[in-house]
Amino acid sequence: MSKENEEKELIKTLKNPLKRKGAFNVLVAQHKESLYWIIRKILLNHNDADDVLQNTFIKIFLNIENFKGDSKLFTWIYRIAINESISYINKKSKQVGFTNTEYVENKANKLESDVYFDGDEIELKLQKSIATLPQKQRIIFSMRYFDEMPFKEISKILSTTEGALRASYHHAVKKIKNELEKK
Repeated sequence: MSKENEEKELIKTLKNPLKRKGAFNVLVAQHKESLYWIIRKILLNHNDADDVLQNTFIKIFLNIENFKGDSKLFTWIYRIAINESISYINKKSKQVGFTNTEYVENKANKLESDVYFDGDEIELKLQKSIATLPQKQRIIFSMRYFDEMPFKEISKILSTTEGALRASYHHAVKKIKNELEKK
């Protein structure tokens, strides 16, 4: 069975109330690792990423009936994960009285003491530089640089034109380069 047909069958099964639980377990098994890393790159913290991953899967489970099939299932799921991550940052930054960028920079500055962070000094500098970017540029940069996602796919996920994405990515790269040269 082709990947496209497998996805259609999974969606059909997910929308069947009698078979939803088993199909959802398949969906979680297929996507939990990739979604975790998508979320982790945005939040920079293992525990926060776990919380948001759980919220993402709850939202997927509760809203699978609303999936129209206008995009790939993964695109829809990815969008939910990003939106949940952004909502988490908005909520947490407001609680501590930071802007979103200040909140993420604070998390990046704590990476050295994070037992789950296994990057070297260069990775740490890169993460701290990425954290200085505005939220949208940070997400676009991560999707393109780390996930090697084509602009066309990012465009579908973020509902933004490819031209705007390319410009944001270009600006992000310049800002990161400038930040790294300072350090």
